[in-house]
This record gives sequence, structure tokens and C-alpha cells, in this order.
Amino acid sequence: MGNNKMIRVEVAYAKPDQQCIVPVQVEAGSTIEMAIQQSGILEEFPEINLSKQKVGIFSKLRQLSDLANDGDRIEIYRSLILDPKEGRRVKAKKIKSYPGYDGTRK
Repeated sequence: MGNNKMIRVEVAYAKPDQQCIVPVQVEAGSTIEMAIQQSGILEEFPEINLSKQKVGIFSKLRQLSDLANDGDRIEIYRSLILDPKEGRRVKAKKIKSYPGYDGTRK
């Protein structure tokens, strides 16, 4: 890199009971992975596994090798516990099993 121009980004990670947003200055031309590393968030949350978890910028999926831009909020996403489609199937099955269910939604 070596151009010494710095940009400001935020690195965000959230657990069900805790949210962390770390502002960090990185050199222009830094990748998303470099910004995450420099933020120190991996030390604070050792459960983060960048080889398995997805990352994004402002809710849009990105690759670790993509460049970070000034003002970006880099987000590290947790794995889903249950696939949303499967969750809807389970809920529908449960509703159909209620006594007196007549097939209409109320």
C-alpha cells in the first residue's frame, strides 16, 4: 500500500445479547479482512470464524478480499440457527396440529 492516506470504517458484530461497533482507521486500499483484523474485534469475540461466517457492508454481502471504502460499516454475520424456510414449515405444522384448527388463518 504505502500511500498513507487513511480512511475511517466501522466494524460491527452482534450477538443476541450484545452489539459491538468498533471505529477504526485503516490505510486506503485495505481489504475488508484487513480492517476486521485491525479493529481488534476478533480478540474481543474469539468465536468469530472468518472462514465460515459471511461479511458485508451496509447489509450487502461482500468478500473478505473486497476493498473497504471511507465511511463503510463492515458487518460480520452470525450463522443462522435455523433456516428461515424450515422455521416457517415448523410453525405451520404446529398451527395445523392445534385442536379445532379448520384450515383458515386467524
